[in-house]
Amino acid sequence: MTVAMCLAEIRNRAPDFAPGLAVVCGSGLGGLADAVRDSIIIPYADLPGFPQPGVAGHAGRLVLGRLEGASVAVMQGRVHGYEGRGFGEMATALRTLKGLGTGALLLTCAVGSLRDDMPPGSLMAICDHINLFGFSPLVGPNDDSIGPRFPDMTNAWDAALRDGLSAAADEAGVRLFEGVYAAVPGPHFETPAEVRALTRLGADAVGMSTAPECILARHCGLTTAGVACVTNFGAGMAGTGAMSHDQTLAAAGEGAKALAKLIAAYCRQSAAAAENTP
Repeated sequence: MTVAMCLAEIRNRAPDFAPGLAVVCGSGLGGLADAVRDSIIIPYADLPGFPQPGVAGHAGRLVLGRLEGASVAVMQGRVHGYEGRGFGEMATALRTLKGLGTGALLLTCAVGSLRDDMPPGSLMAICDHINLFGFSPLVGPNDDSIGPRFPDMTNAWDAALRDGLSAAADEAGVRLFEGVYAAVPGPHFETPAEVRALTRLGADAVGMSTAPECILARHCGLTTAGVACVTNFGAGMAGTGAMSHDQTLAAAGEGAKALAKLIAAYCRQSAAAAENTP
């Protein structure tokens, strides 16, 4: 019912709008929406059940429009597990995007690097994740009309979408790493011992979001990719000192420039492909 109300509100403002790409912006990465043309901006407060972000760097708006010829929906803000509100609001938002006819979902986030060769300012395409939240956002009764009780996560981070992002990175002249994302609940940063443990588990980066959203997206049938913006090295690695959220936002602002170039190139390629499709 909540999703239906959100869809009705969006349809009232943007009839027949179907985003080829939907983007969820991570901490400090919401500036991407500034490049959207012919934009229709809907505050989350006008969409029943949408997340009301409580963390700096998340504006709490849905921006609909066109980017480099492609139709896009940009979510400026998300809910994090550490806010204590669960993931019902993100479920509503992602299922609403699915109901709009979204072709692909791109999750973005800020992360700490666990690799010496992937410094702050780098971008990493997520090829897989390790969910260390200790729970699934799908816990509770399942609605079979939305998705299966036991969704397969083998190709949770879609390989074909990653290939598209890689081609876009080449066009934009942006270096795009690829790696495994470890999702931890936060809100505290990790200890040096935890960073060492995560690397031994096979993680390349660590953050406090994104994996639950991927699970929700795959459950409702959204084809999903992810790009993480590296804002710092993990605790205890060379060159790290005291960490703070202000530092994360400042570093994300630099990485956001490369991310904007990458997404713009991806949209250009998607729009060109659509034009050439009979």
